Amino acid sequence: MSTLPLLPDLPDHQIVACRHGQAISRARFLRDVLALAQSLPADRPLLNLCNDRYLFAVALFAAISRGSLSLLPNSTTPETIAALHAQQPDLLCLFDQAEAPFDLPRLRIAFDEADTAPGAHFPTPQIPAGQLMACVFTSGSTGVPQPHFKSFGRLRAIVLAEAERMWAAAGGPCAVLGTVPFQHMYGLESTVLLPLFGGGVLSAERPYFAGDVAAALAALPKPRFLVTTPFHLRNLLDAQIDLPPVAAVLSATAPLARELAEQAEQQLGAPMLEIYGSTETGQLATRQPTRTEAWTLYAGVSLRQQGELTTASSPCLEQDIVLGDVLELLDAQHFHLLGRGADMINIAGKRSSLAFLNNVILRLPGVKDAAFCLPHEGETSRLAAFVVAPGVSAHTIQHGLRAWVDAVFLPRPIVFVDSLPRNATGKITAAAMAQLVAAHLEQKP
Repeated sequence: MSTLPLLPDLPDHQIVACRHGQAISRARFLRDVLALAQSLPADRPLLNLCNDRYLFAVALFAAISRGSLSLLPNSTTPETIAALHAQQPDLLCLFDQAEAPFDLPRLRIAFDEADTAPGAHFPTPQIPAGQLMACVFTSGSTGVPQPHFKSFGRLRAIVLAEAERMWAAAGGPCAVLGTVPFQHMYGLESTVLLPLFGGGVLSAERPYFAGDVAAALAALPKPRFLVTTPFHLRNLLDAQIDLPPVAAVLSATAPLARELAEQAEQQLGAPMLEIYGSTETGQLATRQPTRTEAWTLYAGVSLRQQGELTTASSPCLEQDIVLGDVLELLDAQHFHLLGRGADMINIAGKRSSLAFLNNVILRLPGVKDAAFCLPHEGETSRLAAFVVAPGVSAHTIQHGLRAWVDAVFLPRPIVFVDSLPRNATGKITAAAMAQLVAAHLEQKP
């Protein structure tokens, strides 16, 4: 079986991470990885619940070098963790909090921050390309989260393809800051593996509020690269605060409205990029939405269609995968995204998608957040919308929507709420939406 280096062949002194204002060299990172690897049992599944992105990366790469599989759940509710433990009785929890988050066999990850010595040179471990390194889970936005296993060689190849696209737009390797959780596939690829495999700099910070994002960016060396979601990006721009210069901004997890992309490029003075992919496939394509609606596939990725079903093939995929989205193929390298299969709706013979409708309603003045839903399936069903819009009337929202959507897609009713139950990636899970419907619409036919 072929092997690949655990880390790129870079000088020992090259900075690969920043944590609490401290620059961390490749030699120091590798030293931390190998030291932890010696404490890990071989071939035992690991639950990586570290909150610090640097310590998460150390634990992940230590597990890889030890030959252990890292489980990365999208939720850490007691029910989710209990189910994982039932499936994996030998599960070992890796954590960095002061107290263990769950009553599981565990190992706390901690390093002496005062120790800034780069460490001696260590040979880079060679990893079998086919070794399984992570089990990631779907977000649950369309149902029960499902596990997907990722091998070292294929995931590394996907991230190197991403690095080629991202660094071309940014002008070279960057220090990467993410507002997204790194246990999620997008965050794992783009905030952990992109800087470490792609020759950039990983930021240990995980900011959420706009002021924290600004402070975390300021602590990083130039050039800087921001990884976010449409939900987080909208909140960041609405805050109207000065941000340190960034070389580029990346978004994923939900469709990015062109208007929001244009606003981001204007306010931040940097290209706005978008990734297409899924937990099942990893990333497959990119675009700059202010320039084109079309997506460009990564090299080696091919798509084929049968009816509305599209299947993706690539040397980077564990197997051919049927996509959950409806695509229009333009040529061998380009496509239009029409909508997620589960989001496509048909009312009175007319078709649209929930993602499109959500983008429209979020453009309306005064609307802070919103989500359409179809409480009951069927061609005669009515759409509803949950809306966060203090001081805005339902009539005003209906009037604003009429300029953009057919009357059959106008929401009736509009339910005003204080906030929507979005998760850390800005999505509303199917279970959370079902709870909203049950709480507000079950008694309202």
